[in-house]
Amino acid sequence: MVPLLAFAPHRSTTAGLLADAAHDRGMEVVILPRDGIQDRLRGSGRAHYYGGPHFAAEVAGPLGTSLLEPDEGWLDALPYAFTGRRIKRVKLSEARREKGPVFVKPPTDKSFPAAVYADGSALQVPSPESDPLVQVSEVVTWAAEFRLFLLDGAIRAGSQYATFGRLDAAPLEGHPQETGIRDFAGRLADAYGATLPSGVVVDVGRMRGAGGGDTERWAVVEANMAWFSNVYAADPAGALDVVLRAAGPRGQVQERDLRFRRV
Repeated sequence: MVPLLAFAPHRSTTAGLLADAAHDRGMEVVILPRDGIQDRLRGSGRAHYYGGPHFAAEVAGPLGTSLLEPDEGWLDALPYAFTGRRIKRVKLSEARREKGPVFVKPPTDKSFPAAVYADGSALQVPSPESDPLVQVSEVVTWAAEFRLFLLDGAIRAGSQYATFGRLDAAPLEGHPQETGIRDFAGRLADAYGATLPSGVVVDVGRMRGAGGGDTERWAVVEANMAWFSNVYAADPAGALDVVLRAAGPRGQVQERDLRFRRV
């Protein structure tokens, strides 16, 4: 049975790179239509997925695909040794009482822009009845940020994606910071790898500390769904290995990953 990689209809550079990598290993590649999937793909037991979560909500079930994602509270549960800043999740109404400046983001959805706010009063409630949990953290400066595609805790592919908040993609291999990144990622995997799906993306970076200090340290930026992550300058073949694990046939989900399945 030939494995299948199904893409959401929205096209992107990453989708093209992953499609080429999938073709190279003999996979069938399909761009799903917006108006429903073909009967031959339903419950085939061979479908993997790459694309956005909203479209995934419509097609993952019919495809028989399980989507793995990190717990939305994963980052704020990490110790300061790995975050380098104080992070908490609170109700939006509570976040609006924060004195600024403060960085606030929705843990999973895009109900409001993730950004530095002068104070919490600048946050808008999505609807009068809504009071979702949001992530609040100290404001820091990221000198450089890197995306790591992790499979069973090991880096399968990686890329720098930003310096000082601006897009700046460069391969991890041969990067001046590669040794430091691999060391930090190894310590993170040893200590907290079991708290993440076996196929996941973790962003890390060189952070200039909370309070405006100039001292840099390695810290975790966030964890993301591999099946909806830009590869930037990472090796597409290595990234594909992680995507296939993170969004694959329901019957192939490892026991340790059952609790990370997206509902």
